[in-house]
Amino acid sequence: MFLTKKHIPRRLLLQGLGAAIGLPLLDAMIPAGTALAATAAAVKPRVGFVYVPHGAVEKFWVPKTTGKAFELSPILKPMDPVRDYLTLFTNIRNKSGERQNPPHGITEQTWLTVQDPQLNTWGPEAGISVDQLIAKAIGKDTPLTSLELCAEPGGATSYTGLNRSLPLEGNPRKVFYTMFGPGDSNTDRVARLKATDSLLDYVMEASNSLSRKLGASDRALVNDYLESIREVESRVSKLMAKADSLGQLPDAPRGTPDDFTELVDVQFEMVALAFQTGQTRVASVRMIKEASMRTFPSINVDEAYHPLSHHGEDPDKQEKLRRVQTWQMERFAKFAHKLQSIKEGNQSLLDTAMILYGSNLGNSDLHNCSQLPALLLGKGGGFKGNQHISAPKDTPLANVLLTMSQRAGVKVEHFGDATGTFSEA
Repeated sequence: MFLTKKHIPRRLLLQGLGAAIGLPLLDAMIPAGTALAATAAAVKPRVGFVYVPHGAVEKFWVPKTTGKAFELSPILKPMDPVRDYLTLFTNIRNKSGERQNPPHGITEQTWLTVQDPQLNTWGPEAGISVDQLIAKAIGKDTPLTSLELCAEPGGATSYTGLNRSLPLEGNPRKVFYTMFGPGDSNTDRVARLKATDSLLDYVMEASNSLSRKLGASDRALVNDYLESIREVESRVSKLMAKADSLGQLPDAPRGTPDDFTELVDVQFEMVALAFQTGQTRVASVRMIKEASMRTFPSINVDEAYHPLSHHGEDPDKQEKLRRVQTWQMERFAKFAHKLQSIKEGNQSLLDTAMILYGSNLGNSDLHNCSQLPALLLGKGGGFKGNQHISAPKDTPLANVLLTMSQRAGVKVEHFGDATGTFSEA
């Protein structure tokens, strides 16, 4: 048998007039007669962290059943189409976040560091967040070591060391230009891109040239991918034009504009594109900040989020919180569907991703850090999915983070106050 197929480099870019767009994994990037796992194009794990504030109402979050094929709780219902990719951990606690002076002061900071910033007790890696620990190990050969996004400004969840936070980017236009735009700086990129409606116009010649070398399935994949980029770019432009027209809004309280949902969804689209094109393998998204005064009139919640989180066991307030927390899960479910639709070889991105969705508060009314929401999406690193693991009471959140780190290929035996890993996950 003669193998004459030629392959193209995994890191091939479509380029033109300074613009550069990475490509998804194509069949043409895999040498003929070679297993994908044995090539430079082999899929690497993608690791993500999605933070939501103010915990989750326990009776609406914790399922009634455990083990395989568990019954989804009301807040988790939007994830039903991808339940085979879900691993839910309950009875999780993060003691490092329990210092309450001031309230919410270290809630975000200790979610991924599991380290009270006032206590430097565990050596040279003290204060580093787990996403950055993982990024140091698997992000060295990507254009962006990691990506940190938000939909509301302020605060931080990612740290390169004790009290050394990474800024959260809330402007999707800047994120888009950082990943795809031409020029050496954002100012340069903006100036260049104002001359055209889309950066894709810069690379069309390269795209047409490449298409002539590809098979039918790869051509279709590239065309769909470029159209996806064009759609996101268009959404970003419309979204930011609307934001620019609003001017400065008061800090709080303020109602959720109709496009806040769109903003959150676009930020997730950015992560999906970054994962698909190999821009980065590690990303985090903080949907809403701690102590947020945002309201949600679109789901009939007109009370500001932070005061509402102090529900005092009032059933009416808890029901409103359920609506907000379900809305957040719907955003995550849409992101999951996007990742499932992106194919790499004979898999989807959900097969190689591990993305933790959670909060660093359990009962928001008490500001406690026990019974934390901790939902892992994806089968990257060998996670089995479709199971609810009811851990022993007060199992450290660090156990979840250490498990993820090791499954991502990081050579680490200890992290924070971890007492072990989840071998059954």
